[in-house]
Amino acid sequence: MPAPALLRILETALYVSDLDRAAAFYEGVMGLSCLHADDRMRAYQVNGVSVLLLFLRGATTQPVQTGGGLIPPHDATGQIHMAFAITAETLPSWRDHLAQHDVPIEGTSDWRRGGHSLYFRDPDGNLLEVATLPGLWQGF
Repeated sequence: MPAPALLRILETALYVSDLDRAAAFYEGVMGLSCLHADDRMRAYQVNGVSVLLLFLRGATTQPVQTGGGLIPPHDATGQIHMAFAITAETLPSWRDHLAQHDVPIEGTSDWRRGGHSLYFRDPDGNLLEVATLPGLWQGF
């Protein structure tokens, strides 16, 4: 029996060493709106279709009991990669915006399908990408 159809990714999680520093970056540089903030996490709306979770590294290694059930422990180390979709028209603006915030661009790529990507890092060293659509992946 095939798996049910997936609609989209709801949440993506990054683990950070300083929530306030990460919040300043994701709100100030990336322009995301905070949906929830507490001492162990921040949740950000991404274009109205998904949520970026920032967890304080080490703060989620124990189960969390909620009114509706149990959230299992989770954590991660290392430099994680994630990409944000942008339109081709906004690519030059993103390049300028990152420069204005002293965020170095570590790499660029022009994709065979016509998309373009800029790569840079958040304050915890996670590799972020803004990629133009369409043109990166088949169907995107």
